[in-house]
Amino acid sequence: MTAVKSTSLRVEIALDLTCVHSYIGFTRFERVAGRHRAAGGELDVVFLPFQVSPDAPPEGMPLSEVHLGFFGSAERAAQATAGMAAVGAKEGLELDFARAVHVNTFEAHRLLAAAAGQGLGEPMAERLFRAYLTEGLNIGDRATLDRLAAETGVRPAPGGAEELRAELTRVRSLGIRSVPVFRFDGGALVAGAQSEEAFRNVLAAAIAADR
Repeated sequence: MTAVKSTSLRVEIALDLTCVHSYIGFTRFERVAGRHRAAGGELDVVFLPFQVSPDAPPEGMPLSEVHLGFFGSAERAAQATAGMAAVGAKEGLELDFARAVHVNTFEAHRLLAAAAGQGLGEPMAERLFRAYLTEGLNIGDRATLDRLAAETGVRPAPGGAEELRAELTRVRSLGIRSVPVFRFDGGALVAGAQSEEAFRNVLAAAIAADR
């Protein structure tokens, strides 16, 4: 394996923790990031909070009900989710939309912010995605979030609500209207669940520009 220059690159990732495209894109990015780090490179990953459904209920509701209203029929919803589950399976992800609980992600983002402050943002993001899209857990529920935090070694932090609201507003003000969005060193953007090759190319370009 060829060593890379040990200069820390900043990568900002705007995502929502109930967004399947964010999960798939994040999974692909993490593989590229893992290989970069194994070769001696450094990445400073910063999460930018975004809510796809800011009006989702904090108590949660079956995602299947939301899909029924969005797609107009159970058949069309089943076709759409089956297609996305197949994409996830190719990435090694088990996506169970039938179990998923549509919920407001504010508290999950607050936990992710606390985890990032403890250097555990990436594993916490993965755990939240998996809890929602694989295990059917309510990631708006405080007890559930506390358990997921404990599993990941994160200490939930009090407060942070006002800061999170301000950051959600700031991220929207950047013109971000859908996620995921990846910004490398404040420059190159990768929008959507792009391929690992796309992430590798943008990362290589960012490294070259930094030299």
